[in-house]
Amino acid sequence: MSNTKQVVCPYCNKLSRLSIAKDADEGHCGACHKRLFTGKAIKVDDDGLKRHIQKDDLPVLVDFWAPWCAPCKMMAPVFEQLASEVEPRVRFLKLNTEDYPSAAAPLGIRSIPTLILFKRGRELARVSGAMDKSGLSNWLQQQNI
Repeated sequence: MSNTKQVVCPYCNKLSRLSIAKDADEGHCGACHKRLFTGKAIKVDDDGLKRHIQKDDLPVLVDFWAPWCAPCKMMAPVFEQLASEVEPRVRFLKLNTEDYPSAAAPLGIRSIPTLILFKRGRELARVSGAMDKSGLSNWLQQQNI
């Protein structure tokens, strides 16, 4: 078993190795030297989405949303708050389906908001519809996250 985790930088999308023994809050990117964990959801494009879900050793929770969607707007603060509490155990991403429909279509996103939990490129779970903090937290716990 490796003593490191591979983590995608939220700023430059480069891969960094993070020691499991080291406090994740201290992790910095080897390329751009910025913090690997921000406590915030990361806005991604289609390339960033692919990179994170395929290369990150952490589970990745993606919120597929659009700016015109009222339930998406309602859930956005909940998603951000949970990101600040759960990271670095889970990487939180946001993908605007209006700006990047080519990223959402192959994943079968038919309604928004839709949340998909990935681990090393594999979809583990999915749920559609807005949730409150308790509901989202419970859903993540049900996924053993």
